[in-house]
This record gives sequence, C-alpha cells and structure tokens, in this order.
Amino acid sequence: MADEADMRNELEGLQEKADAMTDESLESTRRMLALVEESKDAGIRTLVMLDEQGEQLDRIEGGMNSINKDMKEAEKSLKDPGKCCGIMEMCPCNKLKDRGTSWANNQDGVVSSQPARVMDEREQMAISGGYIRRVTNDAREGEMDENLEQVGGIIGNLRHMALDMGNEIDTQNRQIDRIMDQADSNKTRIDDANQRATKMLG
Repeated sequence: MADEADMRNELEGLQEKADAMTDESLESTRRMLALVEESKDAGIRTLVMLDEQGEQLDRIEGGMNSINKDMKEAEKSLKDPGKCCGIMEMCPCNKLKDRGTSWANNQDGVVSSQPARVMDEREQMAISGGYIRRVTNDAREGEMDENLEQVGGIIGNLRHMALDMGNEIDTQNRQIDRIMDQADSNKTRIDDANQRATKMLG
C-alpha cells in the first residue's frame, strides 16, 4: 500500500510539474504574440510615415519642375538681348537647359501611394499538424498552438513590410538626390539670369 501511495504521490507531483510547465509555456506564447503585434503596429506606422514623406518629396520635386519651367521662359526673354551682347555663346545655362527638360519624366518609379496591402497573419500559415507536441491535451495547448500560428504569420508579415520599407527608402533616396541636383541647377540658372539682366539694365 505504501508503495502504491508513493507512486500516486509521485504521479501527482509529475502532473503538477507538467501543469506548471504548460502554464509557463502558455504565458510565453502570449508574451511572444504581444511583442510581434507591437512590432507589426510599429511597422504599419513606419510605412504610413514613409508614404507621407514620399508625397512631400513629390510636391518638392513638382516645385522644382515648376521653377525649371519658369526659368526656361525667363531665359527665352533674355535670349535675344543676350545674343546681341555676345553673352549667350558663353552662357553655361545653355548646357543646363537640356538637363532640365528631362526632370519631369525622370521619376525613378516614385511611389506616391500606400504600399500594397500586406497579407493578414491569419491568411499566412495553416499547418494541420500544429506547432507543439501535445502533453496535457487541454485548452491551454490549443491556445498555445493558436498563438504560435499567429506569431509565425506576423513574422512573415513583418518580412514583407521590411522589403516594402527597403524599396521605398531606396526610391526616396534616389528622388532626394534628383531634387538636390535640380536645386543646384536651378540656383545656377537663376544666378546667371540675374547677372545677365543686371548687365542689360546697366
């Protein structure tokens, strides 16, 4: 009888340990799920910010193109007097003028809309065998399995978000370089036009 009682006590002890480990594992999966949900929310906010930044860059580039167009008109007005004074032959803005005409068409595939929808985590992974090996075979293990499935789906989601962010950042970096070139060129043309106008008026 004593041996049987000892064995029963030992089994109860093992069961308690298994229950405690299951509870601990369940809490771990809940924490994991909460963390990846936070990461997903941060990723979505970052994508929205990048989209807004892209729209701002589009407006700036549009302004640069408008300045370029206005400068072409101003240079036409100065063209004939400039030729009479013998200035036009040496004017560096002749070389710059051709550059400006291609700006409006050189968009580098700029993204001005929200990046494509990223697939929801519930659409990502459906593994029939489950993520864990069943021990207690109760609702806790069912929740663990569901939590891990969602974690796996969100991680895949985050990978797609990271790719979208990288592509958008590369595109915006190219656009910023283009805007800087436009700004430098416009400044040179404006300075030159001012000098020519001053000489004509003087």
